[in-house]
Amino acid sequence: MNTRRSRAPQLLLFLALCLFTALMLTPVAWAFLTSIKLPIDAFAIPPKLVFTPTFEFHQQVWMEKGFARYLANSLVIAASTVVVSVSIGTMAAYGLSRMRGRAARGVLFGLLSLRMFPHMLLAIPFFLLAKFLNLIDTYPAMVLALVAINQPFTIWLMHSFFVDVPSEIDEAAAIDGASEWQIFFRVVLPIVRPGLWVTALFSLLLAYNEFLFALVLTGPHTKTLPVAIAEYGGEDLNYWSLSAAAAIGIMVPIMAFMALMQRHLVRGLALGAVK
Repeated sequence: MNTRRSRAPQLLLFLALCLFTALMLTPVAWAFLTSIKLPIDAFAIPPKLVFTPTFEFHQQVWMEKGFARYLANSLVIAASTVVVSVSIGTMAAYGLSRMRGRAARGVLFGLLSLRMFPHMLLAIPFFLLAKFLNLIDTYPAMVLALVAINQPFTIWLMHSFFVDVPSEIDEAAAIDGASEWQIFFRVVLPIVRPGLWVTALFSLLLAYNEFLFALVLTGPHTKTLPVAIAEYGGEDLNYWSLSAAAAIGIMVPIMAFMALMQRHLVRGLALGAVK
């Protein structure tokens, strides 16, 4: 009897999580069904559950609408942003985590304040600066803008991992003759490597899904997926199926990355939870 009572809360929690997961996946499932339905089936009332699937709109997105080129642009910009942002943010976070007193808190609060700025407030200055430097419709313009926007988040996230590493480890390595760079790269950084993967993932998501800056700073040669997908909407019902097919396509690279990095991400999310 006691065993059944102890399992009851776990069962209720499991059912609640299953329900929550089903609710979160409903829009994704609906988008996928819309992408493989003809418009007459996709917008039928009541919805058709039995239909003849078609991959015509997926083929149009990939073969005729230049989806692969836009995907390549998004991946180049997102990957470049991750490399630059995580590299700078990791070193800054380590330095701030080893600072004593109010100075570190002041810097962190200032970075957080910058992250609170609305993107619309910064879009025009970034556009004018990129135009002055003749960087419109180039990769550096987007990468620099995204690094500037995402850097506070990267520093804050990595700082939370570094503060869980005792400073005694640094002192022990210094006693053994290690330099500051050796302590950082060979001692501390391997300890927080799972957190590094988590930070890279969130930085990738922020850069990959950016719309406003991509709309302002890119052009025909560097257009990204979010901007391209926005062009598929319209009064023509066929464009809704194209948009749904593109939405499924834009999720595939991120899902593949998360599947490959699942082990590291789980370790990173759990880092610091057990003392």
